[in-house]
Amino acid sequence: MSIKSLHDCQLTRYSLPMALPADYHMHTPLCRHAKGEPVEYAARALELGLPEIGFSDHSPVEHDDQDDWRMLAGELAQYVTKVEHAREIHPALPIRLGLEVDFIPGHESWIKEMARRHDWDYFIGSVHYISGKWDFDNPKRLAEWAEHDVDEVWADYFTRLTTAAASGLFQIIGHPDLPKKFGHRPKRDPTSLHMDFLAACESTNTCIELNTAGLRKDCAEIYPNFEFLKLAKSSNVQITFGSDAHSISEVGMNLKDATTLAREAGYEQCCRFNRLEKDVVKF
Repeated sequence: MSIKSLHDCQLTRYSLPMALPADYHMHTPLCRHAKGEPVEYAARALELGLPEIGFSDHSPVEHDDQDDWRMLAGELAQYVTKVEHAREIHPALPIRLGLEVDFIPGHESWIKEMARRHDWDYFIGSVHYISGKWDFDNPKRLAEWAEHDVDEVWADYFTRLTTAAASGLFQIIGHPDLPKKFGHRPKRDPTSLHMDFLAACESTNTCIELNTAGLRKDCAEIYPNFEFLKLAKSSNVQITFGSDAHSISEVGMNLKDATTLAREAGYEQCCRFNRLEKDVVKF
């Protein structure tokens, strides 16, 4: 299979069927931009034959007025209850309890406080803000890209993402080349940015995820791209998979494409988590 075909569409299939991996990135209505309850997502996962799923909705931040696309601090217990209900209704399916946690410098104590509140299986660390209150991947804030140098955005993003990986606060780093979402790609070679980030992941034993939502965005490409993923493999950085589902129909979406990409990059194993303990499995 050529690298070009992967870059063009990332839809190539192996001739032999591959088992789907666990889908560790799914949201709930508490984030205010997803539809469908966890119990419904779990039912869909069973239909698809997923071996395991995990919910990782957008966590609260220290101040509820940060934005309008995450659960509020007072809703965290409700979120846990929703996931536990899905476990009760679908006991045959392993369902993990996670959070997608924004890494904002200065908020580390808040993240540690959330970590103590419940029996989490994993945290996905993500960067959606690079300065002030500009959530650069928010469609409502798309026009603000015109006010920024694209290369500087990428550099600032990876500075923050590398700090997140080095913090040891997360088991997984989410969609690690997110700034490409709307098609804004760096003009300068980003390899050094990638390598610094991956070194931080390797030093803290932090995974990165293959997030298929990019195939549904303007970039039309899995997060991270193939070259980035090859660097991750050469840096001994482990992986997980996630659909980033915000609706029932998106559960497990394009996970076969993600496993194909991972295999082309040299991966044969991925990670799962149970109460923060990592297990390495083949896919």
